[in-house]
Amino acid sequence: MSAYIKAISYYLPEKVLSNEDISRQFPEWPTAKIAQKVGIVERHISAGNETAGDMALHAAEKLFAEHPINKNDVDFLILCTQSPDYFLPSTSCVVQDKLGLRKDIGAFDYNLGCSGYVYGLAVAKGLIVAGIANNVLLLTSETYTKYIHPQDKGNQTIFGDAASATLVSRDGWGEIGDFVLGTDGSGADELIVKSGASRHPLSYNDTQFDDGGNPISSDHLYMNGGEIFTFTIEKVPMLINQTLSKNKLIRSDIDLYVLHQANKYILDFLRKKIEIPEEKFYLNMEHVGNTVSSTIPIALADSTSRISTPYNILLAGFGVGLSWGATIIKC
Repeated sequence: MSAYIKAISYYLPEKVLSNEDISRQFPEWPTAKIAQKVGIVERHISAGNETAGDMALHAAEKLFAEHPINKNDVDFLILCTQSPDYFLPSTSCVVQDKLGLRKDIGAFDYNLGCSGYVYGLAVAKGLIVAGIANNVLLLTSETYTKYIHPQDKGNQTIFGDAASATLVSRDGWGEIGDFVLGTDGSGADELIVKSGASRHPLSYNDTQFDDGGNPISSDHLYMNGGEIFTFTIEKVPMLINQTLSKNKLIRSDIDLYVLHQANKYILDFLRKKIEIPEEKFYLNMEHVGNTVSSTIPIALADSTSRISTPYNILLAGFGVGLSWGATIIKC
């Protein structure tokens, strides 16, 4: 039995943070430098009272509005987020109710970041192949910008907020192939928000500033850019080779590579290292930024106009965890 991507939609918050906005706050960070370094011109920011659950709801509603999908056919809901509405209950349960989905369905959240969409496809495929579900609604939604220190110009330039909705079914336009997944928790501290959960429930109030004037705080998003870069260039080429091998394909069989849209510098480095032709390497972060678990589905949704049949797409996510995963979509 196979599982397929049937439809994808996504939601972007109304508020936009442009490079000009960032430059006004940080005059030493000119707009041209931002665009050249990270390949992002603007990013969408969730409103103060807008949660990941709210955005996931909007993305799902867009899916039902934009595609011929009966929401009563959904028999499982999974939500990837690292910024849930509550510690409990699961945000997926709240979304199920607000969407008006059937009550005889399964629903759960899972906490994963940049590899989260690929992992979600793996879980959704497993549910379908095992006969547990026929139509899985896979949601990704993240409000990382709420974790960023207001004086952290580095992370402000990179991250944006977004949500996506994908229907994984027994039929559709893209057959989901075999997966390669990986985890290295020894790198957990390289991309982390340390306080707020059970390990450290209280705020540290320990903000310090490095030599470049960037804040380092246990109460906000911390990313060790150098270590994340090293991890990425070590793991992703191997991940792509393993995924091709597992799916019995070679590089020339792939028509499009859709990698997690981390930032332009990392992706350009990867493309050259792996020797992927530019025309086969998809970039679309310019107007949305790094939206964590939503980067791949947004890129997939935006690239559908160029997809024909037969057509092979390689998806690869990597980042916080540390975690990585990849698969093939066969159209």
